Amino acid sequence: MKSSIKMKVSVCIVTYNHAKFVRQTLDSVLSQQTNFDFEVIVGDDLSKDNTREILAEYQTRYPDKIRLLLHPTNMGNNGMHNALSTFEAARGEYIAQMDGDDYWISPHKLQKQADMLDQHPDYSCCFTNARVVFEDEKYDSVLLVEDKKPVVTMDDLIGEDEIFFMATSSIMFRKNAIPAYPAWYYQSQSGDIPRNVLLAKAGLIGYIDEVMSVYRKNLGGASYADNEKDRKFLNNRILMYSNINRELDYKYDKVLRKNIARYYKLMLDANQYSESYFRRAGIALKYLYMGKPKSSIAKDIIQNYIVPAPLMKVYSAIRLMPYRLMDRL
Repeated sequence: MKSSIKMKVSVCIVTYNHAKFVRQTLDSVLSQQTNFDFEVIVGDDLSKDNTREILAEYQTRYPDKIRLLLHPTNMGNNGMHNALSTFEAARGEYIAQMDGDDYWISPHKLQKQADMLDQHPDYSCCFTNARVVFEDEKYDSVLLVEDKKPVVTMDDLIGEDEIFFMATSSIMFRKNAIPAYPAWYYQSQSGDIPRNVLLAKAGLIGYIDEVMSVYRKNLGGASYADNEKDRKFLNNRILMYSNINRELDYKYDKVLRKNIARYYKLMLDANQYSESYFRRAGIALKYLYMGKPKSSIAKDIIQNYIVPAPLMKVYSAIRLMPYRLMDRL
């Protein structure tokens, strides 16, 4: 018997040049076994391959299930704006998000997650374990979740390093958990990390200890756009975590300052600064101020990035001068 709720779940999928994968994505969604109605909303970010032709084919086959948002221009920002457009169009009480190159491996994923949110009104969302597969490289697949806590809170999402264990395709969240996304959210190139923080702010996060989705990493995917030697990427991460720090009223200030400092340290080797002593020296000072690293690391940073090499030679010569004079006496 179908639920009395007209639309329980909206599956929101974002695509961009996913012709190679999107059939598997859609088939895994359409094979879901539920006792409620769900819709499928696909936002395409002006794909250059034949992704749209495949989407049109599936919509023709499932006209009452699939809705397409075919954007006339590329919305950019690693697909984040595209994802938000699907959320805004969603009619479901709950939203299950997917990227167009990921897929589900359990036909019961939607049902189990909706049941969990029904049973726990204090949960803003829930997620499952996910298998990470490397499409273009010869790495063994790995499971994303290691610490299998049944309930996740903000404390589990904030750290000195970047924390990521909730795959996009593994999450289901209440649409009303984030009634309006703050202005700073739109500045981030990552939609997942700040969204998970906002969800944790809205309520507890439940975990289902089953591998129900696959997170596919391939050279054409957004995850490979993250370049830790690119100034633009690193500056955006600094901005994102600074905004998260402010959003959380600086409750995690000490931890997040070290996280931000980590990106300043990475920026010392950014491609754009390889020939610029003064810029690197300024960044090194920011890292030392925010990160407050132990003395051995601080010494290396000072010697390698702040004190110019010629000056270091002069400094070393001055230090050795008394000993050389004594040797002559």
